[in-house]
Amino acid sequence: MNTDTQRLTVIEKVGYSLGDLAANLIFQTLMTFLAFFYTDVFGIPAGPASTIIFVGGMIGAFFNPIMGMIADRTNTRWGKFRPWILWTSVPFGIVALLAFSTPGFDEQGKILYAFITYVLLVLIYSANNLPYSALSGVLTGSMSDRNSLSSYRFVAVMVAQFIIQVLLLPLVLILGDGDKAAGFRNTMMLFSIVGVVFFLITFFTTRERIVPEPEQKSTVLQDLGDLVSNRSWWLLLGLTVLVFITLALKGGTYIYYFENYLDEAAIAAFLDNSGFNSFIAGLNGVLTSIGLTEFRWPEDAPTSGFSVFNAGGIIMMIVGIGFSRKLADRFGKRNVFSAALFVSTLFILVFWWFPPDAMGLVFGAQVLHGFFYGITIPLLWAMIADVADFSEWKHHRRATAIVFSAMICGLKVGLAVGGSLVAGILAHYGYDAALASQSAETVSGIQMAVSVYASLPFFIGVGLMCFYQINKAMESRIEQDLAQRRLTTGAADVTETAG
Repeated sequence: MNTDTQRLTVIEKVGYSLGDLAANLIFQTLMTFLAFFYTDVFGIPAGPASTIIFVGGMIGAFFNPIMGMIADRTNTRWGKFRPWILWTSVPFGIVALLAFSTPGFDEQGKILYAFITYVLLVLIYSANNLPYSALSGVLTGSMSDRNSLSSYRFVAVMVAQFIIQVLLLPLVLILGDGDKAAGFRNTMMLFSIVGVVFFLITFFTTRERIVPEPEQKSTVLQDLGDLVSNRSWWLLLGLTVLVFITLALKGGTYIYYFENYLDEAAIAAFLDNSGFNSFIAGLNGVLTSIGLTEFRWPEDAPTSGFSVFNAGGIIMMIVGIGFSRKLADRFGKRNVFSAALFVSTLFILVFWWFPPDAMGLVFGAQVLHGFFYGITIPLLWAMIADVADFSEWKHHRRATAIVFSAMICGLKVGLAVGGSLVAGILAHYGYDAALASQSAETVSGIQMAVSVYASLPFFIGVGLMCFYQINKAMESRIEQDLAQRRLTTGAADVTETAG
């Protein structure tokens, strides 16, 4: 192994994190608004929308192990993983724009177009994001530095999440001049351009340091054998599926929760009493006084409340991320992740008991959930890098990308299942976008989706972590043993060269 142990600079950490910001402008839109876009903007019924999201997502998920093997066997002067960020940057932007366009086909044509563009998007996402994720495992061999890198990375994710969950609907209104279809298309065009630029910055500011020696060769069967015998990999695969089922389910259902369950008058009163409406009015007063156009915040209370609700949760997630590294360094990733995930889940479950006018409780639970979930965000990805180290430590072979394929595969499966559950639950409970108001049964189903249904995968995930073996003591042992091996290998290489 290459023995370069140079610590990561702030420029490299920021440059790397911009790649996640770019990808998450699209990913967060898929997770939060895809079902809404299909049913309420593109005009696809909830049933077919559910099928598209599930089948398309599963196709993308099962492409990930293939992509992992391809990336591990890529050899260029730029490394194994960096070139994929370069090669996929422009196609990613183009396909994202196509996936959120609304050509004027009939219903069957719309369904076919949505399916094709969604499959293309999840495939190009895999080809981009799996090597990007694996790159974090070869930038440095220091687990402490990885914790720091993960914190930078997921602050960028939270920035993207804030843009999508808080500002996307205002951007759609501004860039579409009130037309949601045009607004989504123009917003995706903006995101695509920004994304390409950020991917290029990631490519040019990072460097792969943990490089397998040329004589290290392994077959596909050996890589797969190492993988399937790695219990920690299986556990994190299952955990990732469960986490993203919850994220997609609750994230995709909140917009329906605000529009159909919460009391509109109570939302409006909360926004007024909290000073938010006065803030927007004051902001627009300043903008118009200097000759600029007003900031077009959604005027209807449910959409406005939904955006503010997301903002509070995301801000507290960023705060939680700030505590993540120090807690993990002290108590270990596994213990901190498990405890924080459990507490955050309680603040999802309590939504079942909130009456439609309990705005203070709704927003308070979201803020507390955001803080505790924020602590977990960097740790899941950092644990995947630890599992890659564990595999190398145990088998004396490193296959970083195929290990990271667990994360991306699990992410895709979770997104497919969770996203399809959003549309599937709506269809099961009789949701009809054309109705001015939904039935009591539909509203009850929406309430169940954001609370009871969404909390179950997180609770199961906490249970899985009881069997995860890489605790703080093992983290330290693996890091020290691998550092010694690389030092020994490097010294042997120098002696051989001198001879």
